[in-house]
Amino acid sequence: MNSIDIRLRKIQKEKRIGLMTHVVVGYPSLFETVSLVETMERAGADFIELQIPFSDPLADGPTIMKACEKALRKGVRVRDAFRVAAQLKKKVEVPLLFMAYYNNVFKYGVKRFCTDAKKAGVSGLIIPDMPIDEEHGEHFFAACKKNNLYAIRVISPVSTIGRLKKNAKGAKGFVYCMARQGTTGAQKKIDPNVVAFLKKVKEVFKIPVAVGFGISKKEHVDLLKRQVDIVIVGSAIIDAINRSNRKEIAKSTQQFIESLIKVPR
Repeated sequence: MNSIDIRLRKIQKEKRIGLMTHVVVGYPSLFETVSLVETMERAGADFIELQIPFSDPLADGPTIMKACEKALRKGVRVRDAFRVAAQLKKKVEVPLLFMAYYNNVFKYGVKRFCTDAKKAGVSGLIIPDMPIDEEHGEHFFAACKKNNLYAIRVISPVSTIGRLKKNAKGAKGFVYCMARQGTTGAQKKIDPNVVAFLKKVKEVFKIPVAVGFGISKKEHVDLLKRQVDIVIVGSAIIDAINRSNRKEIAKSTQQFIESLIKVPR
C-alpha cells in the first residue's frame, strides 16, 4: 500500500483536515532542507512537497521563483533532490512527494526518474504541466503506476467537467485543486468562487480533495475545513523562512505551521 493512503486513513480516522507543506530543495541550503522537513513533521504536517528547483516554474509566484533561483545558483540539481529524499526517508515517517516540472522529468528520463524516485522513498509526484493527453507518447503515468508512485492530478477553477472526468479516471491518492487561476503566492483572502469549484470537483472525483494556492493563515484553513480533506501551504512558509534570522528558521517554521493547524499526535 502507498504511504499516502495510510496517512489519508489516519486523517479520516482522526476526523480532521490534513496538511501538506512545501519546501524548495536546496533553499536555503540542502542541509537546511532536511532540517526543515523534520521540523514540519514535528509541527504536524501530514505530507511534504519537495519541489525540485526549475529555471522557469510556470505555476509559481515570486516567492517560490526566487527560492528556486537561489537554489539553482548554488548548483542544486535533480540528483540532489533524490539524495535529500533518501536522507529524509530514514529520518521521517511523513509521506514525501516530489513537485517538479515535466522538463526535469523528461531530461532525466521518465522511466529512470520514476524508478529513482521510488528508490529514494518518494510516494507521489506532482507534475502540473504533464497533460494527460500526452500519455500515449510520454508514458509518464504508466511509469508511475509501475513504481507504485501516485501521479497527483492538478486541476484549476477553469477546468471543464470533461477535463475533470478525464483526470479523475485512474486518479489515486488525492486531487490537487488550485484555489485560483494563476500562480502560487500567499493571499489575504480566499477566492469566494472556490467553494463552488470544490463542490464540482467532489462530484467527479471519488478520492480526497486537496486545495492550495494562496492559503496563508488559520482563517483560510478554517474556511476550508468542511470543503476539503487537505490544505496545501507553500509560499507562506517560504515567506516565514525569509522573515527569519538564519538561526531561527526552524523555530519560526514550526510556530507558523502550528498557527495554521495543530494536528493531534
